[in-house]
Amino acid sequence: MALTGKKRAFADAVLAGFSNKEAAIRAGYSPATAAQAGARLVKDKDVAPYLAQHRKTAPGPAPLAPPPPPAPTFDLGAALMHSDPRAFLLAAMNDGALDPRLRLDAAKALMPFTHVKLGEGGKKDQKNEEAKKVASRFSAAPPPKLKAVK
Repeated sequence: MALTGKKRAFADAVLAGFSNKEAAIRAGYSPATAAQAGARLVKDKDVAPYLAQHRKTAPGPAPLAPPPPPAPTFDLGAALMHSDPRAFLLAAMNDGALDPRLRLDAAKALMPFTHVKLGEGGKKDQKNEEAKKVASRFSAAPPPKLKAVK
């Protein structure tokens, strides 16, 4: 899973030279639990490799400035190729280079196009449908068709 916004803010603050507690507070965690959050986040499976990678590239013991955020992978030219929103969402969902969150959002937006909700009608519609079923079962039978016999 990729770094969330809070985790990235925490990691960038640690790389800037703040303590774990201060970095957690700057990332938006509660000051009451910042020390515990900082200790937990340093060991996190997403944050630890990010910190290790950016600490290796540091020239010397001076604290690092936060690394620049990754460039967006959204391609406007590719988006304009689709005239149908459904085709665009399908292409975004199947694009492996796109951020997993964006792919998930595209899949969520595509759901109403492919699957209908069960029970779209309200209580009154459901009650009327049930009444029609019962009425057809117990209603009077139609009169017999009479044929002239020769």
